[in-house]
This record gives sequence, structure tokens and C-alpha cells, in this order.
Amino acid sequence: MTALLEATDVRKSYGDTLALDGVSLRVDAGEFVSIIGPNGAGKTTLVNVLTGLTPPSSGRVRFKGTDVAGVGPARLARLGMARSFQLVTIFPALSVADTLAVAALSRLRRSTRPFAALSRDADVRAAVDEVAALFGLHDKLERAARTLPQGDKKLLDVASAFALRPDVILMDEPTSGVSTADKTTIMQTLVHAAQRMGVRAIVQVEHDMDIVFGYSDRIVALHQGRVLADATPDAIRADADVVRAVLGIATTQGRTQPGRA
Repeated sequence: MTALLEATDVRKSYGDTLALDGVSLRVDAGEFVSIIGPNGAGKTTLVNVLTGLTPPSSGRVRFKGTDVAGVGPARLARLGMARSFQLVTIFPALSVADTLAVAALSRLRRSTRPFAALSRDADVRAAVDEVAALFGLHDKLERAARTLPQGDKKLLDVASAFALRPDVILMDEPTSGVSTADKTTIMQTLVHAAQRMGVRAIVQVEHDMDIVFGYSDRIVALHQGRVLADATPDAIRADADVVRAVLGIATTQGRTQPGRA
């Protein structure tokens, strides 16, 4: 069976620095995969390569059977892969509705149409309303994105990627900088939205181990640019070498004590 997303022997160098050293992974339909590791392990570089933002120095990246190494996020979005955009940071003055509309316009291939026309475009407005409702943002559509609480900003970042209606979505630390209660809300919301919108797989980079172990089907542990482990949460917990080298947290009687890595 063809993988939805597959990286094979991927290497990425920045000058003399080898950020990824022969990384291979596979994501199949129905999976929620978390990528973990200490700072400098290569997590964000891997996501950048998988989403076409950065071409690998060598190796292969395939999405739904097509070689997509270095093709760029815009083409990948048309093929059905999306990454959370962090548009709140890029366009802080936009309203919530217009932030979501950026993605909807791209999906509908109307990116050249001015924002002034959005209120007259029924397809775009319907897409914005659908995603806003799923993410609990419907009553905030007219607010400037920069005025939202941090938890809602995170939801908006993720919602903008969902507005592309992808098959696979990749997220780089979707819960960073928010309270524990907000983290749970964000994760529950995005999992529900993925089910409702037909997202076939989720890949995330995440530091919070409660989130990682609570939601992942599989965990890929990176260390010094290499895959140290690729296993179920239970198998990762039971591997003392991975716990010490990657998670940086203690084990007690064989059980991992969740925390931040």
C-alpha cells in the first residue's frame, strides 16, 4: 500500500552542519504521528523538508506516491498537504474572517481577488463559516487576529491550514505558549475538526509530552539529526535509552514521567 507521506534517507546540510542524517519515515492514512526530540535534533528542519519549504540535500520525499522534494508549500497545498501557517504573526491586522479567507482563496484558486470582494463571494464565505464553526471562532470573525487571546490565536493558526481541506496536515508546536487548559482544548478541537473534514493523517512537532503521549498513534524520536526510535507511545515509554537521550525525563519503575523535552 502506498504511504500518504514518505521520506527516504533524507539528508539536509547547512554548510558544515548536518541537520538531518539519513532520516526515513512513513505516514499512513488514519495515523496521528508526533515528532519529538531535544533542541537541535532536526525536528523543524524535517517538517520544512516534508512540506516542501526546504529541499533536502539528498534523499526522497513522496506524497501520495509523487516525488515532492522541494516543490514548495503552495504546490503541496494543491496536492492535499497543508502546514499551519502562523498567519496571525504574518498578517496581525487582518480580521479572523480574512485570515481564514487567505487559505480559502488559495484552495479555490482565487488568490488574486481583493479582500473587498470576500463578502460577495459565497464559496469563500461558506468555507470561512464552516472552519470558524468547527474551531469555535464564529463569534470572533470580525475581530482583528492580533487581539485574540493566545489560545484562540493558536486555534486560528491551525484553522487556517484546515481551511485548505488537506488530506495531511503538519503542525509545528501547535500548543506552544498557551496554558495547559488551552492545550487540551486545542488538541480536542483539531482532532474533532480533522474527523469532520476528512483529514486522513496528522503530523506534529510537539514538546509537551502529555500531548504527545495522549494523542499520538506513533512517535518518531529524533536525536542529532537521526531517527532514534519510531514506535507506539507504549514502546517509547518502555525504552529507557530513548527516554534518556531524547525526552530528557526520568523513569520510575519503568514508567515515564511526562514533562517537557
